[in-house]
Amino acid sequence: MNYYIQIGSYKLGLLQSVEIEKSVDLLTQTAVIVLPGVVYNQSLDHEKYIKAGDSVLVKLGYDGELVTEFEGYVQRIDTDDDSLTINCEDSMYLTRKAISPKVFTKCKVKDVASYCAQALSFELDCTIDSEKHYFDKFTISPNDTVYNVLSKLKDATKGQIYITDNKKLNIHPPYTQKGGDVVYDFAVNIEESDLKYRNESDRLLMVVANGVGIDGKKIKATAGKAGGDVDTIEVKFPVSKEALQKMADNQLKYKSYTGYEGNIKTWLIPFVEPTWSAKIIDKDYEYKEGTYYVTGVKTTFDDSGGVRAVDLGKRLVISDKTANE
Repeated sequence: MNYYIQIGSYKLGLLQSVEIEKSVDLLTQTAVIVLPGVVYNQSLDHEKYIKAGDSVLVKLGYDGELVTEFEGYVQRIDTDDDSLTINCEDSMYLTRKAISPKVFTKCKVKDVASYCAQALSFELDCTIDSEKHYFDKFTISPNDTVYNVLSKLKDATKGQIYITDNKKLNIHPPYTQKGGDVVYDFAVNIEESDLKYRNESDRLLMVVANGVGIDGKKIKATAGKAGGDVDTIEVKFPVSKEALQKMADNQLKYKSYTGYEGNIKTWLIPFVEPTWSAKIIDKDYEYKEGTYYVTGVKTTFDDSGGVRAVDLGKRLVISDKTANE
């Protein structure tokens, strides 16, 4: 096992653990780096070397073959008697800055996103631009940051929002961003699984969207079937009943499908990230095979090894054998 971690201009020589969490459902991708608080019987004087805002690069691998797992910035540093914890965020850290207040009326997501990109001096790539994503009223308050505004857009659209290295703000509908491909076989490289296979027709899921209308009164919209799981959406800005209903409908489509739901645990190899397509091979239950959209990955790296918990989302492709039956 090898690692290369650079914070600011310093390379870490000692490491206790790293945990990296990435998900299409989260606005911010994070890394938590834990260092021993005492080295050679002396306390680690981190303030001389590490501070909030420093750049962070994490590479992990085996036998010198390293893969970039995380790039971002130090968000805060926590200390206790035994360890030093460095909490890091990806480029969303750059959005934690003030934005001038503004009230939008009858606007689209792209209108608000453009305003955020201007505040950051970033370019914008926004493909959520249909009528179903407009707001009757969208308010940016005096105490809001760009991060707060993007969080509201994330809640409303369930889209994927991220920043690329060339300082471009990206906002896209869910399941439209395509990463790489990976293959998992229950007989080869799946160590554990917490999966349930469900048919869309049998899935009992009710989506409840709570919001506030333009007149300030509480409104609610529902989609799906009662009697099973309940997924609640809290919309924190004024919205029409029609727009709220579309949010509930879109969330139901996002969560309802025939196939696996849950996660699998694998080793550090093969590499995988959210938006990747994961082909699942199961010789015992071939009808469950198929290609699934990876929605989240939690990677841990410590003395016991490198492990990934891979969350599976919607089945994109049914296996060839199942499709031909």
